[in-house]
Amino acid sequence: MAIGSYGTIRPSDVSPADVEIIMNYTATRDVTDSFVLSKLDAQTILRPYFNNSETGGNAGVEVLGGLYNLTLPATQFNALGIYTLYLRPAQIRTSITDCGVLSALPNVKGIVINLANVPTQYVNKFVPQGLVGFRIEYLNADGSKIPNFFRVVTSCFYCEPVVTNEVNTSQKAIRYRYVDGDSNLLFLTLSPSSSPTNKPNATPFIGQPDQNIIITNTFFNPVTIEIEMVEYDISSLAIALYGNQTKSIDDGIYTIYDSQNNIYRQYNLYEIRDQFNALLYEVRQSRGNNIDFSKNFTTITS
Repeated sequence: MAIGSYGTIRPSDVSPADVEIIMNYTATRDVTDSFVLSKLDAQTILRPYFNNSETGGNAGVEVLGGLYNLTLPATQFNALGIYTLYLRPAQIRTSITDCGVLSALPNVKGIVINLANVPTQYVNKFVPQGLVGFRIEYLNADGSKIPNFFRVVTSCFYCEPVVTNEVNTSQKAIRYRYVDGDSNLLFLTLSPSSSPTNKPNATPFIGQPDQNIIITNTFFNPVTIEIEMVEYDISSLAIALYGNQTKSIDDGIYTIYDSQNNIYRQYNLYEIRDQFNALLYEVRQSRGNNIDFSKNFTTITS
């Protein structure tokens, strides 16, 4: 019997507000270039399921982790083709106000975020310890993202700047200290941010003032979903293959019925011959909306 084995994967109970849904549409699979991405409102189309008494949870209040209902709005999913949905953690784009240290603990380095630069819908997350575990990625001056490089937030608290008199003139005079009340500044410590013991001067990069960054939650892994909108599904194909059918000998009307014996499709069947009465073609032509309801299956077979 094995011991010491633990599961490491947990179903996500993320809020739709923490999810971004990016959509790409192509009419066929042959289109691989010049596609356009659009963003959907996750809070409108994504809904979590809640536990009930049968699942052993707190009915109506406890989110059933990992299970969500995705509603496809007809206004955007109204054409035949392939829709690719990319569900990823919501990205918060802001900038670093300053990189500094704490006045009481000079060895503690971090970045300072001004809440005035944070998008309004995400300000509620910028509270003490509200960003712990979030990932920070950095943008270059040209707007491109530094690839394969990120830092993880280990703590965040409200702070305020303080001016200190430093003996070493190369050190910054402005440092920061934590405050208990509300503040417009948030001090974030990151990992890794400390120098290795074998090379104390090799300080890890945590950003620089005025640099644009992307703050992302780590509540779930990105997911890609492909949805293909087609004219015929498996049920309609089964009706065409295995459903009841009739052919009127007199007028050549060919009728296909669904599982309830309702008229599903109607066609005109006829032949095309040449001037010598030789058979050239057998034609099946759709009647469209010109349905002959006298070909009711029950009426014909009764």
